[in-house]
Amino acid sequence: MADQIKKSIENATDYLRKHPAEARYTDSLATATLERGLRFRITDPDGRSIVSDMPSGVGGEGVNPGPGWLMRAALASCMGSLIAMRAAQTDVQLEKLEVVVDSESDDRGILGIDESVPARPLSMNVRINLAGKGETDEAIKSLVAWAEVHCPVIDELRSPVPISTELVIG
Repeated sequence: MADQIKKSIENATDYLRKHPAEARYTDSLATATLERGLRFRITDPDGRSIVSDMPSGVGGEGVNPGPGWLMRAALASCMGSLIAMRAAQTDVQLEKLEVVVDSESDDRGILGIDESVPARPLSMNVRINLAGKGETDEAIKSLVAWAEVHCPVIDELRSPVPISTELVIG
């Protein structure tokens, strides 16, 4: 599997070096449609979907993960993916890779109780449990450092991204 990942990355890198104008593109849509209450089905253009809900304490059913958890899941899976990609590129054999993300929030922000409290998480922590077969600590640390610099989810969370909102009534 690592050889296939390495070859795919080499092919993509080679192609984009030759065709840099094709490196920038519009990402695929994520469409959230209200099913009932606070439950949403989020679909991509290929029809794949996930479901989110809010906790029962704010009127949701609390059956499916909430949007905040999905954000932490995106961060955990993105970091894990980039570590695994870099390991394949550098011929590091992974024995164990687990990424755990937690955060601290203050519900006064999301509920509009105190406008001085941000709606976003106040802090986040990424814990990576990683082992490589016969690898030095430095080789393992370099995988994580590389992934942290190149992870688009971390970059998005750390840097303000211009967001526009368009309303279509009807």
